[in-house]
Amino acid sequence: MGSHEWWEDQHGARSQRSQEADKPHRKKGQKKYTCDECGKYFTHLGNFKTHQLVHSGVKAYSCDLCGKSFGQAGTLKKHKVIHSGVKAYCCDECGKSFTQPSHLNAHQLTHSGVKAHRCNLCGKYFTQAGTLRIHQLIHSGVKAHRCNLCGKYFTRAGTLRKHQLVHSGFKAHYCDLCGKSFSQAGNLKTHQLIHSGVKPYICDLCGKSFAHPRSLKMHQLIHTGVKAHSCDQCGKTFARSCNLRRHQDTHSGIKANSCDKCGKTFSSISYLKRHLRIHTRQDVYCCDQCEKVFTTATQLHHHTFTHTEERPYKCDLCEKTFKAPHSLKGHQQIHTRRKLYKCSYCEKQSGTDGSSSQPCRHCGGGKDFRCDLCGNTFSNRQNLNRHRRRHTGDKMNYCKECGRGFTTLSDLKCHELFHSGVKKHVCDQCGSSFTTASDLKKHKRIHTGETPYKCRHCDRSFSYSASRNQHERT
Repeated sequence: MGSHEWWEDQHGARSQRSQEADKPHRKKGQKKYTCDECGKYFTHLGNFKTHQLVHSGVKAYSCDLCGKSFGQAGTLKKHKVIHSGVKAYCCDECGKSFTQPSHLNAHQLTHSGVKAHRCNLCGKYFTQAGTLRIHQLIHSGVKAHRCNLCGKYFTRAGTLRKHQLVHSGFKAHYCDLCGKSFSQAGNLKTHQLIHSGVKPYICDLCGKSFAHPRSLKMHQLIHTGVKAHSCDQCGKTFARSCNLRRHQDTHSGIKANSCDKCGKTFSSISYLKRHLRIHTRQDVYCCDQCEKVFTTATQLHHHTFTHTEERPYKCDLCEKTFKAPHSLKGHQQIHTRRKLYKCSYCEKQSGTDGSSSQPCRHCGGGKDFRCDLCGNTFSNRQNLNRHRRRHTGDKMNYCKECGRGFTTLSDLKCHELFHSGVKKHVCDQCGSSFTTASDLKKHKRIHTGETPYKCRHCDRSFSYSASRNQHERT
């Protein structure tokens, strides 16, 4: 190479370095590739191209075990670890294990208590930016993912997939303690907290404890008094939208879900499924004192107070105590000055005036349900169906002492008290004793002269509903 050529090569190299120096210097880690679809930035071209597959919708890599598809081979590989059951990454704080190190890192943020990502619409804080983005979909109101079986919409595709398991009926996750099955592993874990008895989430206002944080949040709505969901037909308000939807079914009057076993109808398929467990005796909670079965642990818990003198639900305004939360709630309406009407037919109170347009919610305002076998009339269909068992002999409960039959187990238990001879309910005016509190209450009308049961056809009134009913038949 001649000296002239060598000089040109050296000069060209210096010139190229000079031009590079004149370009704006990009610091290490600076992001220069921008996605036109979502605005996300990337440092490396390879990562940018991989990201663009998300928007293309192409998922060429499919799992041969569950059929789930992915846009990248690496994501499929990570997914397959789930099927292997191997969870090699364990949290030192709580012992929970994960299939991916990134999942462990994300989980450990929950122990740190740091929530650096704030929603600018409602002020709620989150530990991860991804969780915040998912949360913000709630405010957008956009629910782009629709279930083609029931028409329900969801904000996320993952939530839709979980929902669709309900329709499949497939429940692969079983509880080892009670045999109850679930469609999702998360629901099984939540359920298992019931058996552990651990309720670490405590309400700081009333001290009630819960097994799950979601249950605590729902409970705390009671204390706020906020009922943002209003019925457009009657104006009744609810703290939760799901309770409003259930209530609105009562206005439609449509109960399309009928039980094949007993003919009872329900406004929703979930209520029917819960009811069917009573017939199959699967996933039910049984009282060890009277053998009555319940479909939820809460119902059993409330029922157990009927066997004791304990009244754990106390009114904070007048200190009156109750055995069940719904009894306390009904009582508190007196203090809120909500107008209550007393039904002239069944003597119970409700928020309706008992007119034809607003019949009593307890008895329907005395509307007759007639038995086509004996002609007896009843105030509601449930009592009529119960009465019909006397004619059919179906599901009757018989007393071992005298052989008398009863349509409900509770009526049998009440009857058996007469054979025991125990009369612990004493009248404070004449000293007469009675087997049940209801018998004492009826007896006291002799002293007070109260006649709460009015005839619908004349001005006469009676102390007992049976006397009124007999009078109306004549």
